[in-house]
Amino acid sequence: MREILVTSALPYANGYIHLGHLVEYIQTDIWVRAMKAQGHQVTYVCADDAHGTAIMLKAEANGITPEEQIASVKASHEADFAKFLIEFDNYHTTHSEENKHFSELIYRRLNSAGHISTKDVEQLFDPEKQLFLADRFVKGDCPECGALDQYGDNCEVCGTTYDATDLKNPYSTLSDATPVLKTSKHYFFDLPEFEQFLKDWTRSDNRLQVSVANKLQEWFEAGLASWDISRDAPYFGFQIPDTPSDEPDKYFYVWLDAPVGYMASFKNLCDKREGTDQALDFDRYWAQENEHKTEVYHFIGKDIVYFHALFWPAMLAGSELRTPTGVFAHGFLMVNGEKMSKSRGTFIKAETYADHLHPEYLRYYFASKLSDKVEDINLDLEDFMQKVNSDLVGKVVNIASRSAGFIVKKYDGMLSDVCAEPELLEDITKTGDEIAAAYENREFSRAMRLIMQCADKANEYIDEKKPWSLAKIEGTEQEVQDVCSVAMNIFRQLMVYLAPVLPELTANAKAFLNIDDLSFASRNEWLLGHKINKFKPLMQRIEEKDIEAMVEASKESLAQSTTSVASDTDVNNDSKAAKNTQLANTNTDTNTNTNTEQADYIGIEDFAKVEMKVAHVLECNHVEGADKLLQFTLDVGEDKPRNVFSGIRKFYEPEQLADKKVVCVTNLAPRKMKFGISEGMVLSTGDPKTGLTVVTLPDDCVVGDTLA
Repeated sequence: MREILVTSALPYANGYIHLGHLVEYIQTDIWVRAMKAQGHQVTYVCADDAHGTAIMLKAEANGITPEEQIASVKASHEADFAKFLIEFDNYHTTHSEENKHFSELIYRRLNSAGHISTKDVEQLFDPEKQLFLADRFVKGDCPECGALDQYGDNCEVCGTTYDATDLKNPYSTLSDATPVLKTSKHYFFDLPEFEQFLKDWTRSDNRLQVSVANKLQEWFEAGLASWDISRDAPYFGFQIPDTPSDEPDKYFYVWLDAPVGYMASFKNLCDKREGTDQALDFDRYWAQENEHKTEVYHFIGKDIVYFHALFWPAMLAGSELRTPTGVFAHGFLMVNGEKMSKSRGTFIKAETYADHLHPEYLRYYFASKLSDKVEDINLDLEDFMQKVNSDLVGKVVNIASRSAGFIVKKYDGMLSDVCAEPELLEDITKTGDEIAAAYENREFSRAMRLIMQCADKANEYIDEKKPWSLAKIEGTEQEVQDVCSVAMNIFRQLMVYLAPVLPELTANAKAFLNIDDLSFASRNEWLLGHKINKFKPLMQRIEEKDIEAMVEASKESLAQSTTSVASDTDVNNDSKAAKNTQLANTNTDTNTNTNTEQADYIGIEDFAKVEMKVAHVLECNHVEGADKLLQFTLDVGEDKPRNVFSGIRKFYEPEQLADKKVVCVTNLAPRKMKFGISEGMVLSTGDPKTGLTVVTLPDDCVVGDTLA
C-alpha cells in the first residue's frame, strides 16, 4: 500500500468557483478516488488562498474586515465543491496559525542558510491610498506606441513589455491619483543559487510532464532571477519575522505562503486525527529523510508552473524539507471552442451549473476529455449533451434498465447460479487492469473509452440474445435469466470502473444491486445466485432546455454582478487578482452610445484597405525576455517569410500553433519593437485580458490567398 498526499491549487479567496476552476478539482478528485479504490492510502487536502492586496481591497469595498471576507468566500467555495462531489479530507485556509508557523519556519531556515537578501526597490506609490502599487494597479500610456489605458507591465495593443515606471501619464486604478516614485527595502529569495538543483530536479523521476520540463529549460536558458518575497504595509498577510525594529512592517508576498498552505492544511488534519485510528504523521510526509517513503503530488493549472516547479521545490530544499514527488499541470477550459465569455453566458459559475444540471454529467464529460498532457479542453455544450445521453444513459444505465425488469418480475430478483458467458465477463474483467493504469497515469479519456467499449460489448450481447423475444417462447426461462444475469454482472463491473468519476451514481447502483463493495479489487467477483432490488431510474437524459436555461442564467447573474473584476481571477494568481479592483461598471468609456444612428461606422472602402492573407506558421517560438509575446515565422506567399510578434503567450504554447494556417494582416506598417521588427498581425478573437483564440483556417486553404 502506497502512502500518498495529494493537493489541488488553492482557489483565491475573493471570488466564486466557476467551471474553469472545476477542471482541476474534478481531475484531482477522480485521481484520488481511483487510487483509493485500488487500495492505497490517499489523503487529499486543499485550502483557500486568503492573503494579498486584492483581498484587502475587496473587503474594504464591501465594508467588512478581511477576516470576514475570506470566511464568507471559504464557506461559498466549500459549498460549491460539495455540489460537485469533490471529497477533500481537509479544506483549510492560508490565514491560519499552521500556515504562519510553517511560513516563518521556512523563511528562517532560508535566511539562516544565507538564501535571503535585501535591496532597495523603487516603486510607484499611491499618495491617496497610501500603498505601493502592483503593476496591475497602474495604468497609463504605452511608452512604445502611445496606446491609452495600458496596464503597468505590458501593452495589449503593440505587445511591448515594460516596467510600470516607464508608463507615460500613469494613474492609480484604485484612486485615479497620479502615483509617485518611492523607495522601499524588499526581501529577496536567491533563486539562482538553486539553478543546478532545479535543473536536476525538473528532469528526474518523472516529476514533471515532458512539455513542462522543456518549458522550464527555456527559463533556465533565459536566466533565473532572485524572487521578491516581501510587500509593504498596508497588506493582508503574515509579517516577516526578525526584521529590524526601526523598519516599516514587511509582509510575506502571497505567493510565498500560498504553497505553504498545502503543509498547513495537512498539519491541521494531522492534529484533528491525532489519537484516532486514522492518525497521520506529518513528518512522515514532509521530513526530508522520508522523501522516498511517501508520495506528495500537486495538481495545478499550467499558468502557475513557475511557482510550483521552481520557487516551491527550491524553498523546500533550501529549508531542508522534502520536495514533491510530482507536479501535474493541466490546460485551460474553453467553452464551445472559445474562451469563457460573460456576454455569451459561457462564463458559468459552479453554483449556476448545479442549479440546472447534475454535477456528475460534468464530471464524466471532463473525464472523457482529460489526458496526462498539458492541453486545453473544450466544453462543447452540444457535444456535452449528446455524449452524456449516449454514453451514460444510452449505454451504461441502459444495460441495467433493459435487463433488471426481467430478473425482478420473473425471478423474484434472483440472478442465475452460474455464469452463462464466462469468457465475456473475464474479458471485461481483464480490461480493468488497463483502466486502472489509465486512471493512475491521469489518462482519463483513455479510461472512459475503454469503459464504453465494455458497455458496447454488453449491449451487443443483449441485442444478440434478445431476452425480450426469448421471454415469449415457452421453455426459455433459464436462458432469459442467464442472459439478464450476464448483463447485470457487466453493469456491476462498469460501476466499479466508473466509481471514481460518478460516485453518486455508484452509490445508487450499490443500493439497486444490493451490494456493499465496488472497489477495484472486487471487479473479479461475480454476482451468482444473488438477489437484486427493484430497478429505479439511475440517471436522466440532459434536455437542451436545461442547457439553454443555464446559459441564460449565467448571462443574467454576471450582468447583475457588482463584484470586482478581481473576483474572476484564476487559482492562486495574485497579479491577476490585483488586475483591477474597480467595480465592473465604473469604466465609462465615451464610445458607449448604442444608438445605431450615431454609431462610428466605417465604409466598405475603409474595410477594403485592410489586406488579410492566408499564412502558414513555419515556426512559433517564445521570445527571450518577453513573457507576453510569441514570435511567428509566417509564409504568406511572398519571396521570403515574415516575422510577426503577437501578445498571446499566456494563452498558447508555441507547439499548439506550429504548422497551422492562420490569418495575417499584411499591409500594416512594420513596427520596431524591443525584440525586433514585427511585419504584420496574426488575427485572434476574444478579450486580451481574459483570453484570446487565434483564428485558424482549414489545411486546404492556399497560402497567400487574400481573404475577402
